[in-house]
Amino acid sequence: MEVATYRLKTVDMKESRLRWYTWDCVGRRNAVRRRHIFDLVFTATDGATGKEVRDLVSSVQFLSKYGWIRPVKWEEDSDPNALPSATNNQESRDVFDGVQEETFTARKLESNSRGNVNDKSSYVMALKEFQRANGLRITGELDEATKAAMNRPRCGVPDKIAKKENLTETQQQTSYNEMPIVSNITTLNNSEAVIRKKRFWELLMPPARQKRSLIVLGEMRGMTFSKRTLKWRLIGEGYSSQLPTEEQRYIFKLAFRMWSEVIPLDFEEDVSSPEYMVDIKLGFGTGHHLGCSQKFDGDGHEFAHAWFLGDVHFNDNEHFTAPNSDNGISLLKVAVHEIGHVLGLPHIYKTGSIMQPNYIPQTSSVELDSIDRKNIQQLYGACQGTFDTVFDWVRKERNSYGEWILRFNTYFFRASWYWLYENRNNRTRYGDPISLSLGWQGIPKEHIDAFVHVWTKTKDATYFFKGTQYWRYDNDNDKAYLQDPQGDRYPKAISETFTGIPNPIDTAFYDRRDQNIYFFKNNYVYAYDINKNQRVNGYPKRINEVFPAVVPGDHPFSNLDAVYFSYSHNSIFFFKGMHFWKVVSDKDRRQNPSLPYNGLFPKRNVTEQWSDICNVHISMLRMN
Repeated sequence: MEVATYRLKTVDMKESRLRWYTWDCVGRRNAVRRRHIFDLVFTATDGATGKEVRDLVSSVQFLSKYGWIRPVKWEEDSDPNALPSATNNQESRDVFDGVQEETFTARKLESNSRGNVNDKSSYVMALKEFQRANGLRITGELDEATKAAMNRPRCGVPDKIAKKENLTETQQQTSYNEMPIVSNITTLNNSEAVIRKKRFWELLMPPARQKRSLIVLGEMRGMTFSKRTLKWRLIGEGYSSQLPTEEQRYIFKLAFRMWSEVIPLDFEEDVSSPEYMVDIKLGFGTGHHLGCSQKFDGDGHEFAHAWFLGDVHFNDNEHFTAPNSDNGISLLKVAVHEIGHVLGLPHIYKTGSIMQPNYIPQTSSVELDSIDRKNIQQLYGACQGTFDTVFDWVRKERNSYGEWILRFNTYFFRASWYWLYENRNNRTRYGDPISLSLGWQGIPKEHIDAFVHVWTKTKDATYFFKGTQYWRYDNDNDKAYLQDPQGDRYPKAISETFTGIPNPIDTAFYDRRDQNIYFFKNNYVYAYDINKNQRVNGYPKRINEVFPAVVPGDHPFSNLDAVYFSYSHNSIFFFKGMHFWKVVSDKDRRQNPSLPYNGLFPKRNVTEQWSDICNVHISMLRMN
């Protein structure tokens, strides 16, 4: 069983769980586990009436507005260029007059384009579905718990949006370019909207802005960016009056990095290009702001609003605070939610999701839930890439009772960066990747060929290999030895210690079963006996001779990237390119004796087993 350990020391880059970096006056990076508390008093009201959900009338308004009675044609209803219709307003009043008198079956009730209610059963069904989505007791009655759920602060986007049918891709793109996503508690009345011919950002956009891709996510059609590097900017006229400008930019960089750590998108801050070349612009404002068609209405109501593949505006009347603050509204949490909308995500009804429609006071650090990661990867795919080496780092520690226990962490090295992999959560640690030079002192700064941990009853030594040399690592002091307790100085030549082994090598691993180190070079493998300090007789051999394919022809054959024994899976894995092969284990052979010893099961994509090992833009990597 894996036991993860996290020491909250700035210098201990391998084990400390890097939640979120915060900014102080000298730009230092600190690991924090602070609570983010919304200390404002929220009043959730209906956008059309400005009243809380208290009774049957207002509950019908709520369910109709957010698509529970009938999916909302959001791209039409949300068009800021559409003037209010007197006819529709009269129809809306008729609906609620009828509901108030409880005459569902006495007359046909109609609403405007936000939905309609033909009878009481439609209302009850919608209410039950809302209760189910919110984890409430499903009664079909407007009880206190249901009213409380409806009155929570929430985003203004409907939870159920009508699919657009019979539209060309161009029409769909145009329609979604006009789709606002308003994270609010009080939605503006149509009469208060500012009517404009063009959105502020459209005025800056050339006709040939990048192509968008249309993707279906569940019941919702969404748009995705087709290019892989997106530029963002905190616009000059949109700085907040509450936080230092550098802190604002730093928090937004963290928010973009959260998404970059789970999908193959790079986010680059661009402070110099013409604004029409910036993909995502962010800014703060109050009331009528930044030339936007939506108006912010004081504080405690609307935190922010955003558009699919568009921009994000934040209400500067709100008390936004940094991630390490114990009060106010976490700007990081709001920004991550809004960027999720910009990238194409709808609302997700799951506790813990950053995309849930309600803004809920947080009792832990802001994180992407597994469902957030899964849904965004449906839109943009999973990250892929090769690795220089992969290994489990095992060490002994005493527990609180003074007993020796073994702990391990899994690491992936690529170029000059590394990731700690949380096997229990099936994801990388937040805040990774980190520079090798910061986390592993004294070893080469990039392109490590192999990691070997020799571990017997009498030996416990850790080695890194690169080129023609190798380094011994001091686990206790977390740095490479210059001279070990035996008096050996490092780095040393591979040929000086491991006679008969070629160098440089492709990769290597230590097999505890036979206490041999297996070195791989091209299409050959060399076995080295650590007890006799010599190459095993009969080696080198072809890799597919020692590790035969279970399915003929399905084998890496040569030039492996990495081989490692996983304590989490109790198996050996071969890596090459974007694929891995699992080695037949003793347990596998007990279950199926026909399997060959050390056979390789058919290849699988690395992303099927290890998720979210993503590169991030160089500007994001230099945050520590």
